[in-house]
Amino acid sequence: MEDLAKSDTWRVFRIMAELVEGFEALNGIGPAVTIFGSARLQPGSPYYNKCLKVAENLAKDGFAVISGGGPGIMEAANKGAQKANGISVGLNIELPMEQTPNSYQDVRVEFRYFFVRKLMFVKYAVGYVIFPGGFGTMDELFEALTLIQTKKIRSFPVVLVGRDYWQGMIDWMKKTVLEVGNIGIEDIDLMHIVDEPEEACAIINKRYKDRVSGIHRDRRDKARKGV
Repeated sequence: MEDLAKSDTWRVFRIMAELVEGFEALNGIGPAVTIFGSARLQPGSPYYNKCLKVAENLAKDGFAVISGGGPGIMEAANKGAQKANGISVGLNIELPMEQTPNSYQDVRVEFRYFFVRKLMFVKYAVGYVIFPGGFGTMDELFEALTLIQTKKIRSFPVVLVGRDYWQGMIDWMKKTVLEVGNIGIEDIDLMHIVDEPEEACAIINKRYKDRVSGIHRDRRDKARKGV
């Protein structure tokens, strides 16, 4: 029988190694936007094309673009960033299906553990753009919302692209989850639903500029007070 205690001990070292590799690879990329969406939305689909445009525009605005490194929407995100000569980051995960790394990554990091990869997605992001997707996309969406809601991370914009896809979920949250009292109206406001790439980029840019202005204002205030 496998020595479970010994196995778990060595697993800790593998986790530490992934954390260190991720930190070292991403520490210098600057402000970044993480883009999520289905691996099954292929080139030529409307959302793939919209993701290309979002990533390209964000890269032109000076943001690095982070994706899960696989096909579909992830590929579109990396491809759009490279098209605009931006920094294209892929955080790949070992999976038995769907996760073939795309060829549009300037920075590529491989992960075995989902929770380490999720930390990297959120740690270096100043915003999330969420395209239609399945369980994995939903997981990343609600992970970010939970961390923002509980103030475990600094609030950043979470932009959902595709009203036809997302509006039903938002309506259910308002009519059921909110009415029962399991969330507050301010939690609904954490999400922005848009249809066009320009709308998504405008939200990201405005919030980032407001954040930078706030940091400069705080520094000036502290300097005046002699802190």
